[in-house]
Amino acid sequence: MADVHSVATRSYNMSQIRSKDTKPEIVVRKFLHKNGFRYRLHVNNLPGKPDIVLSKYKTIVFVQGCFWHGHENCVKFRIPKTKTEWWANKILGNKTRDNLHRINLETAGWKVLYIWECNLQLEQLITLANDIVDKEKG
Repeated sequence: MADVHSVATRSYNMSQIRSKDTKPEIVVRKFLHKNGFRYRLHVNNLPGKPDIVLSKYKTIVFVQGCFWHGHENCVKFRIPKTKTEWWANKILGNKTRDNLHRINLETAGWKVLYIWECNLQLEQLITLANDIVDKEKG
């Protein structure tokens, strides 16, 4: 199936996709800050340049986009109908890289938490906050 957009339009659309300071990330950051958590953003010297680093709790939070990180069984994730093989390889590469970053962070003693863009309801944010302070998890 051919792309319905011109090359220029597709290029522009793709250039508008953010890698940091996304709307889901800002929702999580506002929630954490409002609840007394202090953090650093996009720390360069940690594997994967984590979205949120809570050093006090030795915890990393990645706010994952369902499409880009291949959230299984999620309505927001499906492989596009054009260039399906390319997209499947792209998403698989992202998932593989995410897993490698998680392993490296955990090996370095960090607790790694993920929150998906489809799970930004208050209940999931409260669970996230509880997971941050829960020393037994991880």
